[in-house]
Amino acid sequence: MESTQAQRSVLRDVMDRWKGAVDAHRPEEVAACFTEDAIFQGLRPYSVGRPGVAEYYESQPLGLVAEYEVLETRALAEDVLLGYLGVDFSFTDRPTIPVTLGVVLRRRAGEWYICHYQVARRD
Repeated sequence: MESTQAQRSVLRDVMDRWKGAVDAHRPEEVAACFTEDAIFQGLRPYSVGRPGVAEYYESQPLGLVAEYEVLETRALAEDVLLGYLGVDFSFTDRPTIPVTLGVVLRRRAGEWYICHYQVARRD
């Protein structure tokens, strides 16, 4: 089953909130895009829960900017959506890091949150 516009719209809404908080270096707002029990795998050992997400983004340098492109989406269940994205993390003082990002979104109380996040370098 291919991506639908509705699925892409849901994914973009969540990822736009994430990107805005990442670009503004607001780690607590980044963490608020995730479920309380989210599994988070950035480019170092994984964590579970919002505190680990906030700690990860707090450690990122000022000036970090994320540019993303939605590659694929799949509905896994009525309230669960898979997203696959290409993301470029750029910095003010070092080369851009291109990654692929897999996320699983879950709808809770009418709102969508990231419950699983995993990146892999695209070199």
